[in-house]
Amino acid sequence: MTTSLLHPSRRRFLQTSLIGAGALAGLAAPATAATGRTTDKVRLTWGFNGLNVIAKERGDFDKRLAKDGIKVEWLGPFPNHAPTLQAVTGGSADFSFGGSTTPALAAIIAGSPLVFTQFVVYEPRTTAIIAKDGSGIDRIEDLVGKSVAVNRSGLGEFLLVAALEKHKVDRNAVKFVYLNPPDAAPALASGKVDAWSMWSPGVDIARRDYKAHDLFLEGRDLEFQIDYTSYLTTRTFAAENPDLVRAVNTAFRDEAKWVSENTVEAERITQAKAGYSDEIRDQFIALKRQYRFHPVSDTAFVTDLQKAADWLVARKVLPESVTVSDHLAAL
Repeated sequence: MTTSLLHPSRRRFLQTSLIGAGALAGLAAPATAATGRTTDKVRLTWGFNGLNVIAKERGDFDKRLAKDGIKVEWLGPFPNHAPTLQAVTGGSADFSFGGSTTPALAAIIAGSPLVFTQFVVYEPRTTAIIAKDGSGIDRIEDLVGKSVAVNRSGLGEFLLVAALEKHKVDRNAVKFVYLNPPDAAPALASGKVDAWSMWSPGVDIARRDYKAHDLFLEGRDLEFQIDYTSYLTTRTFAAENPDLVRAVNTAFRDEAKWVSENTVEAERITQAKAGYSDEIRDQFIALKRQYRFHPVSDTAFVTDLQKAADWLVARKVLPESVTVSDHLAAL
């Protein structure tokens, strides 16, 4: 067993860092915070978007953790958050890859022994519902009698539910087709589904390659945030390795700060792995996306997430109620 305390400068960073716009609330760790760890290796998942692919490719993340005596093993790529949650629950990975809170809550409701380690809000948000040009589907109201590909209990499904509600379209009048991104893209291309609710960069690639257009854009058309980005591990791993979890949290915060300040280089790194065009890369560069982290001790944020969870339960995106505060790592 290896026991290591975070370096004081890292702990101060946890308590005082500002990322993106605004201060982080409720950062101070409790005086009786647990310490120690039982492993010197952490297995992290990654996909073709978000912070994890940049952290993996850039290398500074691994170097930061190496200073704490922690070796990083990267597992992936994963197409979306749900499979990374399954990997963590099944014991082949230690952390999910920084994905949607909605499938995370669905996994918890289903019995997965997961806890949130921290949360991320990134802006602008570009998840969208798209339909192919010339399809006759130009408004949300045009989806009546049509099929839409979504990921179950995830970002795609919640955005479609919210869009239908905003435009007063009966949910039962639209066919929800549950597909993960690798299957949804060809389904839209071949006409097996009429529309697709998807996040970046998949939705941006599909919009260009399949000559599609937006019906509903999260950052433009949704007045409130329902879904957030989150990292999770098992309750046992968090309890046995609080120092390691805090070190990983800090390393991701450092990475996010770099990404927020170095948009061009960050987007070039992502493009190199995801393989999309220079045109799409330049669209992302123009967005100048910023990341803001919230610790599990941020009670105001947890209250907002609870409201979001209740919203999703009321609309049957989540199957039953869940108390978010019961599923936070004790850090």
